Amino acid sequence: MKFTQNLHVVGMKASKGTLENGNAYDSTKVYCLIDLDASKGTAKGMSAAEFTFGTADEFDAFKHLPFPFQADADMEMVTNGKTMKTVMHKLTPKAVATGKGQ
Repeated sequence: MKFTQNLHVVGMKASKGTLENGNAYDSTKVYCLIDLDASKGTAKGMSAAEFTFGTADEFDAFKHLPFPFQADADMEMVTNGKTMKTVMHKLTPKAVATGKGQ
């Protein structure tokens, strides 16, 4: 199921290299504020959730932005039949008001 979500991005981290066993890794992690599950009455507020977003090169397109920022994310819920995860496909920062000309 594909959807677009408005997110409050609080951080990003690029990671690229090779593990001691020779396996390569290359990704960007995006940290966003997500509502806690308040349905049982034992949680309230928000927490930062981690999403994997492409390769480490994705970070370069966002590192110049002031953090935190608002963005629209194209996402998809996928499953292997037992567990479900949310995949981030695209992240588009929203324009920031500069206060000029008012």
